[in-house]
Amino acid sequence: MASLTYLGHATALLDVGGVRVLTDPVLRDRVAFLRRVVPPVPREACAAADVVLISHLHHDHCDLPSLAALEADPMIIAPPGGDRFLRAHGFGRVVALRPGESHTAGPVRVTAAPAVHDGRRRPFGPGAGAVGYLVTTADAAAYFAGDTGLFDGMRDLCPRLDLALVPVWGWGPNLGDGHLDPHAAAEAVARLRPRVAVPVHWGTFFPYGLAPFFRNRLRRPGHDFAAAVRARRLRTEVRVLPPGGGMTWHA
Repeated sequence: MASLTYLGHATALLDVGGVRVLTDPVLRDRVAFLRRVVPPVPREACAAADVVLISHLHHDHCDLPSLAALEADPMIIAPPGGDRFLRAHGFGRVVALRPGESHTAGPVRVTAAPAVHDGRRRPFGPGAGAVGYLVTTADAAAYFAGDTGLFDGMRDLCPRLDLALVPVWGWGPNLGDGHLDPHAAAEAVARLRPRVAVPVHWGTFFPYGLAPFFRNRLRRPGHDFAAAVRARRLRTEVRVLPPGGGMTWHA
């Protein structure tokens, strides 16, 4: 049995094969002009992460103060270019993976997957790639997409996928290129064919002062995604978790 705790935005904690894998940790109440609009991340949720996955260097996915606040000394896995950036900021245990490359941590294998997204650190930071990740053991397979648009290789990413963490929105009123809205995310599910899908990257952060005017952008994307998957009569079970919500899943 494996477990998942959705901590908000693109941050989730997977416990697979006894290895705790933390995705894109943003653990603070504010990042630049974004404010967290849900309860804060409980400190104990990320105290013992073994592996941290960084999908790309955008501030809402690679938050240096959040990484520095982790109590353990986890291995950080990042896309090409992300390793140099992180080492320059004092993080020594960093592995860079290109799509198709893997790194093992005990019984868990982490394999980088393609992503269609501009991973440059803005406004003037270094260029770096963007990736998703497959997290697999001998009897379980999970996919964390990071940020991505649709790509053809999704159909062949994993022949037997137990769990997919699928981004369904962003952090503001509108989406730019390289993102999935609820309907595009349902198409991603049709290609990936996971047994269970959990919508992420929604309902957590919003630009300061704008949340009261765009409440549906915060409340609806995860539920709209679930409805879009049902409308397509896909076999995937969608579980909409609030930030802080958890679930177990079986291989």
